[in-house]
Amino acid sequence: MANSLRSEVLNLYKNLLHLGREYPKGADYFRSRLKAAFLKNKDVKDPEKIKQLIARGEFVIKELEALYFLRKYRALKQRYYSDD
Repeated sequence: MANSLRSEVLNLYKNLLHLGREYPKGADYFRSRLKAAFLKNKDVKDPEKIKQLIARGEFVIKELEALYFLRKYRALKQRYYSDD
């Protein structure tokens, strides 16, 4: 694996690990699932396949950010609008 791809993979892992701190099921659950996902693909050598996996990881980052945003929006909505 080229150094540029290696750095992208490590950067992706760090970003996901950072986002996992606020995961609804807990940081430990997220960390174990993240580690398992990365270890499952550790033997991939094809640069194109690695790029596809990185793109999938970036998609997961966007989905997590949307999940967190929605959770914060719902919390704010509950504070300002009662169900009466």
